[in-house]
Amino acid sequence: MSEAARRGFEDAAARRSVEIAARTSYGRLLALLASRSRDIAAAEDALAEALEAAIATWPDRGVPANPDAWLLTAARRNLGHARARQATATTGAATMALLQDERDSHGAVPFGDERLKLLFVCAHPAIDASVQAPLMLQTVLGLDAARIAASFLVAPATMGQKLVRAKARIRDAGIAFAIPESEQLPERRAAVLAAIYAAYGTAHDTITGADPRGEGLAGEAIWLARLLCELMPDDPEALGLLALMLFCEARRPARRDAAGGFVPLRAQDPHRWDAAMLAEAEALLRTAARHATPGRFQIEAAIQSLHAETVMTGVSNPGPLLALYDLLLATAPSIGARVSRAVALAALDPAAACAALDALADRCATYQPWWAARAHLLRLTGDMARAHAATKTAAGLASDPAVRAWLLATLQE
Repeated sequence: MSEAARRGFEDAAARRSVEIAARTSYGRLLALLASRSRDIAAAEDALAEALEAAIATWPDRGVPANPDAWLLTAARRNLGHARARQATATTGAATMALLQDERDSHGAVPFGDERLKLLFVCAHPAIDASVQAPLMLQTVLGLDAARIAASFLVAPATMGQKLVRAKARIRDAGIAFAIPESEQLPERRAAVLAAIYAAYGTAHDTITGADPRGEGLAGEAIWLARLLCELMPDDPEALGLLALMLFCEARRPARRDAAGGFVPLRAQDPHRWDAAMLAEAEALLRTAARHATPGRFQIEAAIQSLHAETVMTGVSNPGPLLALYDLLLATAPSIGARVSRAVALAALDPAAACAALDALADRCATYQPWWAARAHLLRLTGDMARAHAATKTAAGLASDPAVRAWLLATLQE
């Protein structure tokens, strides 16, 4: 191998190492930095500088044995340099106050993980509620604006602008980057739950085996949900969220066939599901139900439980399923829930289901699940020409090639 080729190979390997570290550890490293500096924007800048330094130096010096530790050390050094550049006469007092905060925080709420702590920090009531969960996904879990936008059904540019404005408000208003006390946790819980579920939803849609970040993010979301249940053991919605994700995750092995093709839920082999995970989900759901305060995640978990029962027994329960969707819409209305309700209604009244779906048309022009549901319902009513067109649109909007291939294959049936 020539010297130029060897050099190019080493440069590419080093760059891949930096990319892997950024993808898999960004959120954890940012949480560690921000938990001490109390400044999200400064922590992001310091970590970005550390990543740039890694790209510049690792090809020459070699990839360190512990890339994460190297990046954390470099980022902390960058934070120190930034503070030094901004030093004023009050710096000493500010440092003493920060140290006092650190001392006071000992023995405080045991979050169990820096990322969970930072999620609650980002749920500060002074931050607009509509941007709290997206802010958590970007600053804590390292998702980009495009992936976050997909979770909340908005344009990437719109989400990017919202996040920039939110960070500017945090900086300009001097919102304290403070760890909440125990009594403040319930009021911040809803945003934290939404962020964890959005992170899991992003990972759930990832092609199995094609990108390890997806399964890694799913595992991280479930881990954070477990910690949240430990932190708030009497919170039925925290229990419901964990149950919901476990119901979905238990089916992951059956979502693809041996060739990597997509397998819809109704065609999955329940023997490939994770039985222990399903049992845990059912137990969590029963524990949550004892509180008799149904919320969004408990209801969604109950829906997933009913879907699993239908596949395992071969007996459908359209009445109870429709009732659960009605309860979900009364509790937490969303486009996704309305589309799913229309599909559930089709088992009882296909024409009414089509009408319910048509009522959402002006809000779902680029919403892939709506087009997939429309294709399914049009087939049930015998309108094959329009079903064909809707299937093509659904396939075109599918981000997963396996789902796209499965939809196109249905055109041949």
